[in-house]
Amino acid sequence: MYKDGFTYEGGRVLQCDAFSETGLVKHGFSTKKKGTSTGIFSSLNLGVHTKDCRENVEQNFSLFCEALSIDSSHLVLSQQVHGTAIYRAGLKDCGKGLYRESDLQEIDGLVTNEPGVALATFYADCTPILFLDPVQKVIASVHSGWRGTVQKIAQWAVMTMMREYGCNSEQILVAMGPSIKQCHFEVDEDVYLEFLLHFHGMAEKSTIKKNGKYYIDTDALNIYSLLQMGISQEHIHTCNLCTYCNEELFFSHRRDGETGRMCAVIELQ
Repeated sequence: MYKDGFTYEGGRVLQCDAFSETGLVKHGFSTKKKGTSTGIFSSLNLGVHTKDCRENVEQNFSLFCEALSIDSSHLVLSQQVHGTAIYRAGLKDCGKGLYRESDLQEIDGLVTNEPGVALATFYADCTPILFLDPVQKVIASVHSGWRGTVQKIAQWAVMTMMREYGCNSEQILVAMGPSIKQCHFEVDEDVYLEFLLHFHGMAEKSTIKKNGKYYIDTDALNIYSLLQMGISQEHIHTCNLCTYCNEELFFSHRRDGETGRMCAVIELQ
């Protein structure tokens, strides 16, 4: 299945065609299909902090990584807190958070220029965003929930790539994975006012008001943030699949409450 520049062949992974075509990275956004977990975590739960059996989660990581031809020992996991901290990861961090204890606390974005370092972030409605500079050979993986979107974590990632690695924003490719879309991202006025404070008129343009509730298009606001940083429109690839709507494919915290997690990962070859 080809959809909006993303390929899905019915298994554990969706991939961005533009990233695949570079031949520089292994990457993917997991689904919830074809794993080993049961019950509310059925079946490819990759949430290490859920109440699922740890053995199941580790087996699921092995299956997910096998589908991407990534060695699971290369994974770098951090503790996500809906902030804007971006960590410069390296080979010294491989295995943290999965096979060994992690000191990567309160970090919602990872960046590296070292091959063999698989940057992982997690989602179950929030927006997973992958970055690739094919010229400088720099990658990043970011978790952007509504708070991260408000605080423009996508911009923080681009700024880190530019400052730390000399990247040119016009060369950076971006893949925004499955997330909860405007159809189901319903918030109260206090949250809408947060978006209005940071995005002003763009927030108003990206919001539908209905029955005293606000439905916000966070994809549009993340794209707006990226364009402000000089990312080219044609380099931004957005998966239009909604995690809430597609129950057979994705976990959704808003739909299901306690549930599993999907993973977005990218590694330089």
